[in-house]
Amino acid sequence: MTSALEIAANAVMTVSIVLSGRNNVHSWWMGIIGCAMFAALFYSVNLYADVALQLFFIVTCVIGWLQWRRGAGGAPLPISRTRLPALLWMGGVGVLATAGYGLMLQAYTNAYAPFIDSAVLMFSIVAQLLLMRRRLETWPFWLLVNTVSVPLYASRGLYVTAALYAAYWLNALASWYFWRRQMQTQAQALPV
Repeated sequence: MTSALEIAANAVMTVSIVLSGRNNVHSWWMGIIGCAMFAALFYSVNLYADVALQLFFIVTCVIGWLQWRRGAGGAPLPISRTRLPALLWMGGVGVLATAGYGLMLQAYTNAYAPFIDSAVLMFSIVAQLLLMRRRLETWPFWLLVNTVSVPLYASRGLYVTAALYAAYWLNALASWYFWRRQMQTQAQALPV
């Protein structure tokens, strides 16, 4: 059964996610509000890794907001790429952390789908860290997270959330394309 909290959290986060995909700094303060609402929602359905994730997002929203506004040397932070070795390292750490946290949730809580829930947590952290630094590769990680999240949330009866995560998947794909175009425009605008 869909609750008012689920609808409100999704409405706020949808605005935040669309704004981040459009490279808009206002996505961050909207994210703080939406994440607080989602933390309460996920706690109510025993998705504890998702609660921890929302608390992490609140902290990183504050940091990301500051980084996007100030960037390097006081100028707004430009979109950039992450080197392949760093991406491989992040992916490996994400897999190991998923296994470790999943084992912990399985052993010590009544968590539903502890390993899938952990994968959403760990790879959302990777994606969020990349987003905070305005890295293009944030979007493939968000595609992965959204792919796993849709069936997880549907399995807990959070149908509105699952449907919106399917829409977020489309947004991540469009945002990846949009950021690539913006990055190319940035490169052309640099003095030679």
